[in-house]
Amino acid sequence: VSFVRNAHIRPPLFSLHGAFFKHILNNTILKTLDKANVLSSISRARAASGMIIVLTGAGVSQESGLQTFRGAGGLWNGIRAEYLATPEAFEREPEQFHAFYNMRRRRLLDPEVAPNAAHLALARLERELDESLLLITQNVDNLHERAGNANLLHMHGELLKTRCTRCGGTFNWEKDILGEDACSGCGKFGTLRPDIVLFSERPYFMEEIDEALERCRMFVSIGTSGSVYPAAGFAGRARQCGARVLELNLEPSSGAAAFHEGRYGRAGEIVPAWVAETLAGE
Repeated sequence: VSFVRNAHIRPPLFSLHGAFFKHILNNTILKTLDKANVLSSISRARAASGMIIVLTGAGVSQESGLQTFRGAGGLWNGIRAEYLATPEAFEREPEQFHAFYNMRRRRLLDPEVAPNAAHLALARLERELDESLLLITQNVDNLHERAGNANLLHMHGELLKTRCTRCGGTFNWEKDILGEDACSGCGKFGTLRPDIVLFSERPYFMEEIDEALERCRMFVSIGTSGSVYPAAGFAGRARQCGARVLELNLEPSSGAAAFHEGRYGRAGEIVPAWVAETLAGE
């Protein structure tokens, strides 16, 4: 039985476990899941306490061949992000806007781009911890899903989905977006854009994330710059609520002082090591 989303209106927002439920149903990687098993999983999640939250950023996907947004050699070098990745740029220069995101989508769909050891380790962590892990990603790629993660919130949206600015419908989309494309929901032309959060827009699932941060026992930030809010404030929020907070990164982030501990190196090396250590202690 398939539970893949054909269209969805953003918002509404919903409770944390409601978010899990709807997101699980909408993931193509889980389209063969039995609905009763999903409901059972959500019921157990309600009873679970002391979850681990993992936040991932561009540094995790960089080792899969996707460039980061910032830093030397990063995706934004030579392109003013604040100029191009905005709702105003979509309205002002739609051809340039779509050319940029079409390039990124084609790169993501390149057969050479695949989940790396860090993605696979986090999928293993979810399999073995079950409902006790929530993965929040700032990345708009689908590498976590391809690795096997399902308890996943894309706070910045998904590059392989498109959203209509007129009717709000979102749809799976793996080809270039062109100005002459019509929305399959309302039929309007020129209204489709990637279903991603642009500069000045509010990230998705913020209420759900804040609820989870209040009751997690551990928060782990992996591959993030520590400079993009609101995600840069998650460690401080979790620590304030009593969680242990850990940074796994190539180098200390700009928010490293907020963490109890930092471990530094390539994500493909330090993340599997941390996952193995964590599972050995469970």
